[in-house]
Amino acid sequence: MPVSASGLKDAVRKGLLREEQLGPLLEHLREWDTRHGPRPKFDFTHLLYYLGGMVAIGAMSLFMNLGWEAFGGWGIVALCAAYALAGLLLTNRFRETGYLIPAGICAAFVLTLTPLAVYGFQHGMGWWPDDSTYSEFHRHIKLLWIYMELATLLVAAVLLFRYRFPFLMMPLAVTLWYMSMDLAEMVLGSDLHWRERRLFTCWFGLGITVFALWVDIRARRSLDYAFWLYLFGVMAFWGGLTVQNSDSDLNKFLYFCINLVMIGCGAVLMRKVFVVFGAIGCCLCLGYLANEVFEDSWLFPVALTLIGLGIIGLGILWQKHEARITASVRSCLPAPVRELLDARHG
Repeated sequence: MPVSASGLKDAVRKGLLREEQLGPLLEHLREWDTRHGPRPKFDFTHLLYYLGGMVAIGAMSLFMNLGWEAFGGWGIVALCAAYALAGLLLTNRFRETGYLIPAGICAAFVLTLTPLAVYGFQHGMGWWPDDSTYSEFHRHIKLLWIYMELATLLVAAVLLFRYRFPFLMMPLAVTLWYMSMDLAEMVLGSDLHWRERRLFTCWFGLGITVFALWVDIRARRSLDYAFWLYLFGVMAFWGGLTVQNSDSDLNKFLYFCINLVMIGCGAVLMRKVFVVFGAIGCCLCLGYLANEVFEDSWLFPVALTLIGLGIIGLGILWQKHEARITASVRSCLPAPVRELLDARHG
């Protein structure tokens, strides 16, 4: 939980902390922030950091147009090398001066140049097999992109080993997400039905989510490296699950139960992404019941109202007994998960 100077001073006034301890404690917290950098938060400074970073990253990825094709393959490689050199110089400069969030964004910018550089290299060597362009990389599913994605994962491993910035996990997670769709074509064949693609994406997303939990446990004593993996893993799993077509009420009930489990996992792991997508899934199920099953029933809205009030009452009971319930639930978890929750959230 965040600790403020005013909170510590209030603790001194209440006799919970001796006044002579306040100065050294504040100095220790300042040194800790200097070593680990400020945590990401929603203020104007961090908004400018991430807005500028996403504009620069988007310029070299999502918003890349055909203009760069005029430079040819080796021209693209040279331009990427120049951009990467500038990005690395800025990364090192920002890190040395203590601006760790801009440093991490610049390192992520360098990483997003990798697929474009590989694309240019393949063109320069004459290895590009068709007339597709880089601008299609973020829009179309093709096995052709797999070399670009593998190179991006390799560069991500090198940059993470060198810099250890959590924001580097964002382009890495996006690459894994793209790769899941391209690998479906390689593993299952190009003529597979849309249903098989959705199932593959669902299972791949579940695998990324489990991998995110492993990363979270391994890095429980340091910074949060699992956030972006959780985000894209849950998105892939939930998205693949949600777009499954089924006329079976049993399958819809199972979908509702899976979303409830996601909400429970989010509550235990303190990860909002599980709760958000689980809640959306539950609302979709309730919408189906309202529009299809109980379309003309006047009792259904009444029942939903009572259920909503019951959930609010459950929240009140949870707030009253949160400490005891949390301790009981955590005692049933594996030791590494308990250590993770204690390290992250106390």
